[in-house]
Amino acid sequence: MIRHSDVDDKVLLKMIKDGNLSIGGNRNLKIYGTLNCKSGKRMKRQNRVFFASEKEAIANKYRPCGHCMRTAYKLWKL
Repeated sequence: MIRHSDVDDKVLLKMIKDGNLSIGGNRNLKIYGTLNCKSGKRMKRQNRVFFASEKEAIANKYRPCGHCMRTAYKLWKL
């Protein structure tokens, strides 16, 4: 898990382009979703975290986003 506030924007963009980061999350709400999610783009920088995979997000006890990961969210909700 990488906090957005701890990483320079250029380094972060390079990590995303290289495929090292594929999931974004909200540290306070413990929600993860895709990097192009509208809800994720609106969150504050200090609350934003990044994960290499969905497995990593789940291992850190984050839940799927109900907007961009609707199927995973429905399964989680059961």
